[in-house]
Amino acid sequence: MFIDKARILLKAGRGGDGAVSFHREKFVAAGGPDGGDGGDGGSIYLVADDHLSTLSDYKYRRKYEAGSGENGRGNRCKGKSADDLYLKVPRGTIVREYESGKIMADVSGDEPVLICKGGRGGFGNAKFATPTRQIPRFAKTGTQGESFDIALELKLIADVGFVGFPNVGKSTLLSVISNARPKIANYHFTTLSPNLGVVNCGDSSFVAADIPGLIEGASRGIGLGYDFLRHIERCRLIVHIVDVSGSEGRDPIADYEQINNELSSFSEELGSRKQIVVGNKIDIASDEQRQAFAAYIKEKDLDYLEISAVTTEGTRDLVNRCAEALSGLPPVAVFEPDFVRPEKGGRNRDFEIRRDDENKEWVIEAPWLERILMQSNVDDYESLMYFQNALADSGVLDRLVELEVQEGDSIRIGDYQFDYIT
Repeated sequence: MFIDKARILLKAGRGGDGAVSFHREKFVAAGGPDGGDGGDGGSIYLVADDHLSTLSDYKYRRKYEAGSGENGRGNRCKGKSADDLYLKVPRGTIVREYESGKIMADVSGDEPVLICKGGRGGFGNAKFATPTRQIPRFAKTGTQGESFDIALELKLIADVGFVGFPNVGKSTLLSVISNARPKIANYHFTTLSPNLGVVNCGDSSFVAADIPGLIEGASRGIGLGYDFLRHIERCRLIVHIVDVSGSEGRDPIADYEQINNELSSFSEELGSRKQIVVGNKIDIASDEQRQAFAAYIKEKDLDYLEISAVTTEGTRDLVNRCAEALSGLPPVAVFEPDFVRPEKGGRNRDFEIRRDDENKEWVIEAPWLERILMQSNVDDYESLMYFQNALADSGVLDRLVELEVQEGDSIRIGDYQFDYIT
C-alpha cells in the first residue's frame, strides 16, 4: 500500500532528577554533599532510508516516545542517559508541525535529523555547594523533553518527472528506459502510485518518476492527481507526454493545455519549470496528427521530441536530451525549515507582572521561574534563598517595587502564593 502522508506524535524523554545526598563514611567527618546529576532524556531523530518508499509503517502506530534519563545517586554518581530513538522514513520526507503546518525538517540527506530534543538531567546537590552554602538540601529536577504532533509528507526525490493524462504511455516509457518494472495495462489509472526508475546515460545517470493520476481538475482533488502532484515539486525537469494519436478520443493539444493548467494551478513555480514535450504513440498516429501537434508546439518554441514507447523509437534520443537538460539545471530542491521552536529554559528570563484586582493579588507570569520554584524546597532556608536570589538577579523584585507593591500584598507564581515582605 502506497501511503505518502501520516500523522504521528513524538515525545522525547524526560531528564532524570538530581540527587540530594551527603557523604557518610567511617572516620570521615563532614563528608559534605555528594548527590549526582540526573541523566539526559532520549532525543528522537528521523533518518532517511533508501529501502523505504512509503510511510505505511506510521499508519497504524502513531505515538513514539524515547526513554527518560535515570535519577542521580549518592557518591556523585550520575544517572544513565537514555538512548536516542531513530525512526526510518523514505528519503524526501517533509516534517511539519501539525497545527501550524510549518516545516520542521526535510529528511533528504544522509545525516539523522533531530526532531525532538530530550530533557536535560537535573543537577545534584553537590553542584550547589559553595563556601557560604555548605549543606544544600535541594537539587534540580530533570526537564521535560520536547513533544510535537507532526505530519509526515513524502515528496519523491527524482530528477525527471513524467506527467500526462492516464494511458498516454508514461509507465511503458519508464520501463523501456530504466530498471523500473511498473504495472502496465490498457485502462485508466493502472498506475496508482508513483514509480521510480534509474536511467543510465553513458557515464551518468538520473532518476525518473512516473507521476500517476493527472486529469483535468487534478489540482482541485479530482482523480488521483491532487494526492500526487506534490511528488513533482522536487523534479528538476518535467517530461510532458502526450498521445499524439488521439487513441483515447481526446485532442492532443487540449490534453497538453489541460495538464499545464493543472500544474500552474497547483504551483506557479511548477507551471513555469523546464519542460520537454514528448509526442508518444507515433507508431499508430497519422502523419496529419503528428504534423498538427508538432506545428502547435513549434509555435510555442518548446523542446519537442517524437517517440514510440512500445517500439522504443526515439527513446534513446529522449534519454540523451534529458541528460543534457539536467546538466544545466540546479540540484534537487531542499525545503528550508520555517518552524520556530518555542523557547525552553536556556537564558530566556522574560517575565510579565500584572495586577489581578478580582483576587487582590499580583501575578508573575514566567515559566522559567515556575521551574525554579518547582525545583526548590520552600521549607529549607538555603533552598529558599537560592530561589530569592533568582528573583533578584532577574529583575523581578525591582519591577515589583516600580509597580508599588505594598507590604503584605499577595503574590502568585504558578500554583504558589506568597506574601510580599521587605
